[in-house]
Amino acid sequence: MTQEVIRTVKITTSSEILADLEPAAEGFPMRKWSVRVSLVGASGEEVPANVFDKVTYRLHPTFNNPNRAIKKPPFKLEEQGWGEFDMTIALHIMDKGGEHTVVHDLNFLEETYDVLHKLSFPTSRPALAKVLAESGPVPESLGAVSSPSFDDSKKRKHESSDSSKKKSKHEKSSVDMDWLAESLVKLGEDDLLQVVQMVTDNRTPEMYIKNDIEEGEFHLDLYTMPDNLIKMLWEFVKKRSDI
Repeated sequence: MTQEVIRTVKITTSSEILADLEPAAEGFPMRKWSVRVSLVGASGEEVPANVFDKVTYRLHPTFNNPNRAIKKPPFKLEEQGWGEFDMTIALHIMDKGGEHTVVHDLNFLEETYDVLHKLSFPTSRPALAKVLAESGPVPESLGAVSSPSFDDSKKRKHESSDSSKKKSKHEKSSVDMDWLAESLVKLGEDDLLQVVQMVTDNRTPEMYIKNDIEEGEFHLDLYTMPDNLIKMLWEFVKKRSDI
């Protein structure tokens, strides 16, 4: 299983009218505009998007050199024009961690506006994991729970993380996290569905959850969950184990 964490990427657009330039048409003044990329930190603060080593902006084809690659935070692109359009932004993750592509609506309804994207990043690459830690927690151990899945023989199968588990206790409670992770994957089909519903109903922005519908698997990181949810899961699994 590839371990991942979620980060919020913020794309900020600013514009201003260039009064000294003739309008392209009535009602369409020339503007100076810019787009830049940053991350939202654990406390909501803006932090540099160092998780990327390059950002490529793909502008409207009427621009000269419509593909613009910028290799240094804040990956700011500045241009002039009068028209609004959708641009594609390719975010190249450092340490050969892959790429995310988003579509950005460039418009002039506000002088400055932010658009937020929640994107996933692999933690298996040491350099990338180190930089990810600057914008939020990077769990040392990721637990996985599989929802009901059947092979050709209609046998149950589960998937669990094979990463080393250095923590045996949740930081804010006395729950044995190793036992909880191991017990979750041993639950029956109906019980697993209740766990999935419980986690979904109590989801918070900090939690890592990945629902792989095609594979019929539901992955979660126990260490990103709040104490109240951990307690609920502990009590539910303990009760089911005693039956």
